[in-house]
Amino acid sequence: MPHVLRVVTIATTLLGASLASTFAADVTGTWLTEEGKATVRVADCAGALCGTIVALKEPNDPQTGKPKVDKNNVEAGKRGRLIIGLQILLGLKPDGANKWSGQIYNPEDGKTYTASVTLPAANTLKVQGCILGGVICKTNTWTRAG
Repeated sequence: MPHVLRVVTIATTLLGASLASTFAADVTGTWLTEEGKATVRVADCAGALCGTIVALKEPNDPQTGKPKVDKNNVEAGKRGRLIIGLQILLGLKPDGANKWSGQIYNPEDGKTYTASVTLPAANTLKVQGCILGGVICKTNTWTRAG
């Protein structure tokens, strides 16, 4: 009987591990932001998730005709950085099932916020930026690109 119990335990453990890997959330890939203004590639960056803008719906500044730069950054020395190639999801670590926490940079106002990212469905990413310890938050829904 102990042998049978051991076999059942091993089989259950292996099945559980197999199912866990089958249903494990894969947030990496390319995402379109809400309203399709930007395309962001989410990847593993040294053990945490990061997200980098890889394309913009309107890549050039209408005033200058040149590629958009990080002109609203609160740090004057960073205002010349190109928006395409800019990392906006920073240091996201697992924080529950299909959930990650870290920071998000918003080039529209030049500020960094506390971020919470959830994957409610395979092709839907909820991205939330908060201030004041989560008292004031804004959530956007991103969709997986092609």
